[in-house]
Amino acid sequence: MSTVTTDWRPILQELAPVIGGTSGVLDTIVLEAGALDLVAGELKRRGLKRPVLVVDGTTQRVAGSRLEQSLREEGIEPDVCVILPDDQGDVLADERSIVQLLLQVPPGAADVLIAVGSGTLHDVTRFAAHRTQLPFVSVPTAPSVDGFTSAGAPIIIRGVKQTVQACAPIAIYADLDILREAPQQMIAAGFGDMLGKYTSLYDWKVSHLLSGESFDERVYEMTKHALDVTVQHSTAIGRRTEEGILALISALIESGLAMLLLGQSYPASGGEHHLSHYWEMEYLRRGNRQLLHGAKVGAACAEIARLYHGAVEHGRYPAGRPEAIDRHGETLRGWLEDVPSEGEIRGLLVAVGGPASRVELGIDDELFMRSMRQAHTVRLNRHTLLRALNEAE
Repeated sequence: MSTVTTDWRPILQELAPVIGGTSGVLDTIVLEAGALDLVAGELKRRGLKRPVLVVDGTTQRVAGSRLEQSLREEGIEPDVCVILPDDQGDVLADERSIVQLLLQVPPGAADVLIAVGSGTLHDVTRFAAHRTQLPFVSVPTAPSVDGFTSAGAPIIIRGVKQTVQACAPIAIYADLDILREAPQQMIAAGFGDMLGKYTSLYDWKVSHLLSGESFDERVYEMTKHALDVTVQHSTAIGRRTEEGILALISALIESGLAMLLLGQSYPASGGEHHLSHYWEMEYLRRGNRQLLHGAKVGAACAEIARLYHGAVEHGRYPAGRPEAIDRHGETLRGWLEDVPSEGEIRGLLVAVGGPASRVELGIDDELFMRSMRQAHTVRLNRHTLLRALNEAE
């Protein structure tokens, strides 16, 4: 049996005063085969007796029912909230899902929420936990996003995606047996979410240079380490080996912890995430089925890498000539040495069995061109190179 070798305890101890509050403090991370069967003991250790399991139809089958049985065997009687899909068949972190869960957690009816799923169910749960001042436990069913440890909840309100303050889990139990059985597209999505750090880390340094946004070298190195581990294990991740899945989920969690330390998503969300969010909101407006977040981020990362290399190294500017490139060209070119080419990023995505281009995702030419011009407006507090290129006269 493989278990994670990273000792999270020093980071968790440092995080305690940062993320502590009425919903509790993240102090336990377990990444190993069979971790699901340890959740009941965790609840008993904390004196929690009235959990609500937050699942959807799929995650209830792959883990929720087994967890429910495990809890009952320990004398804990859980309630189960099955979040319903929308008319297109997608489970979304939106008003309807949040209200559905809140209606099932009236005051005094529960003492802990347990998110059993991937990113969407975690966002719904963390928002509800924050609003009800209840702790929540994370039980990932796929290594698909780096938001398991997040204190922010990206939710959709009236078709617009926004991140609101919520709370981090008090414990994470990631069962490698369950994660290895996740659909390949979700594993590839987690890999794509991590690849996006190539351009998000670049954009973070650009934002610091151009607008003085806060920068933390330690957080940068943590995120870079998580990215490097992911790429080094790309073959094992593509083959779904225990070593590969352990490396991926560890990297996703490390990236999330880095954001918690900083208190912002700068290191993990740049121009590539702005494209992803823009595409998501457009799909909602069109009534299209949603795409996996990490799949969009991976494809967007390749497009952003192409744009940045072309603009900084070869002088191909989509609008006017950005003054920032004139002033800081040498620095910007030096930083780009850490960003692979478009082709290299696509090759890595292919290696793990994921979509390697926005065409494979169904992003049409009109939407793509419009998003490249407008996606920076999704987060106008981020001074990315994408924004600088679009705002150049």
